[in-house]
Amino acid sequence: MQGEEPIVSGMAGRYATALFELALEAGSLDAVSADLDRFEALLNDCDDLRRLVESPVFGSDEQLKAITAVLDKVEIGGLAGNFLKTITANRRLFAVQGILRGYRARVARHKGEVRAQVTVAEPLSDAHRTALAETLNHVTGKDVAIDVTVDPALIGGLIVKLGSRMVDASLRTKLNAIRHAMKEVG
Repeated sequence: MQGEEPIVSGMAGRYATALFELALEAGSLDAVSADLDRFEALLNDCDDLRRLVESPVFGSDEQLKAITAVLDKVEIGGLAGNFLKTITANRRLFAVQGILRGYRARVARHKGEVRAQVTVAEPLSDAHRTALAETLNHVTGKDVAIDVTVDPALIGGLIVKLGSRMVDASLRTKLNAIRHAMKEVG
């Protein structure tokens, strides 16, 4: 398995494995993935939800009430909803990002996919996302799933991490290289 992305270990890995096995047994890998993607999008877009997840100040009862209300509002139920409520009740909500990464890695491995982490300066259009996926599929010879993160500090361009390989074609990196070269000349 050399060159493959390592699967998350530790507590997050154990929870991810448990969720994966339950979803596989229930035949709902894709449905659980879709619900978890929606939850993660909420987490990325809502500062209050992120604070609730990350802060140790909130007790498990407060967190559980809030998470239940959020899940009900966005209609995330079933296995994914119950799982998120369980990790909240077990005081493991702070590890949800690692659990989600671990779950996705297990699903990808099960499906024979490779996951690429792509960081861009601004959100990708559907056309750009498709073109990038097709290029990565062609380069690797495998089905590549893309996780996109937006980081405006890149200014432009993108960074692609695929397994142990990384390509940094960001404008920020290019400008830093020019700045460094100018210091050496002067």
